[in-house]
Amino acid sequence: MTTVNWVVAGVGDIARKRVIPAILAEPRSSLYGVVTRDQAKAEAYPGARAFLTVDEAVADSAVDAVYIALPVAMHAEAAIAALRAGKHVLCEKPMAMNHAQAERMVAEGRASGRLFGVSYYRRLYPKLIRLKQLIAEGVIGQPVLAEANCHGWLESEERGWLRDPALAGGGPLYDIASHRIDVMNFLFGKAERACGVISNAVHRMEVEDSATVVMKFPGGVHGIVDVRWNSRVGRDQFRVIGVDGEIGLDPLNGPELRVAGRVEMLPSHANLHYPLVENFVDAVIANSDARLACPGEQAQWVDWTIEQVMLWK
Repeated sequence: MTTVNWVVAGVGDIARKRVIPAILAEPRSSLYGVVTRDQAKAEAYPGARAFLTVDEAVADSAVDAVYIALPVAMHAEAAIAALRAGKHVLCEKPMAMNHAQAERMVAEGRASGRLFGVSYYRRLYPKLIRLKQLIAEGVIGQPVLAEANCHGWLESEERGWLRDPALAGGGPLYDIASHRIDVMNFLFGKAERACGVISNAVHRMEVEDSATVVMKFPGGVHGIVDVRWNSRVGRDQFRVIGVDGEIGLDPLNGPELRVAGRVEMLPSHANLHYPLVENFVDAVIANSDARLACPGEQAQWVDWTIEQVMLWK
């Protein structure tokens, strides 16, 4: 296979701004089609076919891979349909509404023999790859604590579905904590224990406006993730503390990595989804799930952690 024919299911904010541009820019990829009920959105991509449903799209034998950019509540059904139809799947995060759904998705991926990845694109940040290397080299000694804060105000109305628990599962716990939980999983493996609290400190809505997650990783590393939609002061903080020092990444989405009194500048790609799409195409062409930045088997660790927090609410 020299060209991967993609269908993007869901043409919302992330798909239009990042996913579809990444597919169009990746030289081995072709935007074969989109799944949307909004004809105007489909017309924005005149070279692509328009499908009304995922089932219709995956029935087309020319489709190789499906990017699922639908609300979280639709991820499991869409992914399972695509995998059963013999398509490779790259799914937006978090992968499911709960851990049981995530486990079913992973099982279907395994049974299908197709690749199933999840869009935790921060695993491909050069500074996070470098952070993992520095930890392994013992630059800060034994790691004992990782801390992440991501604070801001409510999302724009364009992504208003994030406030509906029936579609999104929850608020910032599902939306922005999931990425940071996965970063800690990437660094330290699956958490052995997790708990947390959620609340509505400022906004009265159906999902929480704040969440704090506490995790214990193998080797005794503790992880803390605090996320908020109730702060007018934006924060995007991340650091790892070891017995002999610390490494700071503030802001997580910026290029800076600070260690031992020096700053390393390690910028990410201008389109954060491009390395993810490139990585997935690499894995598809090699037919190797070992090449996936975040295979479903690892992504489900986030769903397990979120579920532990929701049990405490």
